[in-house]
Amino acid sequence: MIVKDKARRNVFLLIICQALLFVNNTTLVTINGLVGYAMAPNLALTTFPVTAYVIGSALASAPIARMMRRYGRKIGFSVGTLFGMLGVCLAAWAVMQKSFWLLCLGTMVVGVYNACGQLYRFAATEVVELSFKEKAISYVMAGGLVGGIVGPNLSKYSKDLLPVTFAGSYAVLIGFALLSLIVIHWIDFPEPTQAEKSGGGRPLSKIMQQPVFLIAVLSATIGYGIMNLLMTSSTLAMQNCGFPFSDAVFCLQWHVIGMFAPSFFTGSLIKRFGVLQVIWAGVGLMMFSVMFAVMGIEWIHFFLSLTLLGLGWNFMFVGGTTLLTESYRPEERNRVQGLNDFFVFVVMATSSFSSGALMTSQGWQILNLSALPFLVMVLLGVLWLLLKRRKASFQPG
Repeated sequence: MIVKDKARRNVFLLIICQALLFVNNTTLVTINGLVGYAMAPNLALTTFPVTAYVIGSALASAPIARMMRRYGRKIGFSVGTLFGMLGVCLAAWAVMQKSFWLLCLGTMVVGVYNACGQLYRFAATEVVELSFKEKAISYVMAGGLVGGIVGPNLSKYSKDLLPVTFAGSYAVLIGFALLSLIVIHWIDFPEPTQAEKSGGGRPLSKIMQQPVFLIAVLSATIGYGIMNLLMTSSTLAMQNCGFPFSDAVFCLQWHVIGMFAPSFFTGSLIKRFGVLQVIWAGVGLMMFSVMFAVMGIEWIHFFLSLTLLGLGWNFMFVGGTTLLTESYRPEERNRVQGLNDFFVFVVMATSSFSSGALMTSQGWQILNLSALPFLVMVLLGVLWLLLKRRKASFQPG
């Protein structure tokens, strides 16, 4: 039995950890494309520092899941945060030395921190009662709103702290990771059971055959992949259109607010209308984002496109996360969560690398149009599962 006051305290602390994580994430997103553009030996590699960050997350997802299964959430989150501190130190030094490949190594190491931090949303379901899981996921995701406000502004005010532009923006992230390390040690996580430690439960191959698993992963991976594809090149696209860095920061700030502000009510929407309907709404919002992006290259087009992109991501990712919790038993959760996030990071790595190549060769509008076939795929997948569930509900017994 989970005591409500203790559960609220743990969720609140996880919200703080999420906020600190996304200060890191949004700062890196704001500056990595610009730093990459200035330092890359080839323009096609402009977004490779972002890609390296996601590759680091993908490579770490399975080992981190195994560590948490064996030693618990607290140790896993602490180790990941230490990697984050090491990574931003390397990135700051790389910028000082003007070493593009060292920068990529630094962002790859920070990716381990991101892989751990992405599991905060799942950890929230383990410290609350079952009836509150949708809202717990949603509230923890809302912590990213702080990142949306602080991250872009942090990059703007810290970019000249050190002699080389943007080196200071990486360096100040050490302090935010240190704060996260302190907060993690105040959270009471349940100890892993013997069944979890021994890797009990069904084989992953059997779990992956479930329709609910397939659509949950499809929603999360496509939602995150498309958001990453378009967000990664947004600051570069605005720079190429003649907008000052402050305008790009403002639009990116509202994009991240769009990503996380809905989390205050996304859980309630899921409980009221159903998780599949919320995912479907997220796909629709992303389609409107593409529409505004291809309509023109004025400031208002970037602003509306990026804000709607954030809103759509929220519905698709929170919806996919909630749906995934229906696919596993308690002793299977670490393996399934790690597998889900591995797929998410692989798609993100592909999209971030493709983003730079498409942006420099085809332009901003073609980059946006390339997202449509994948959004249609999610729409059809959700419709298939919805019809499957309705058919099952009408069957006797």
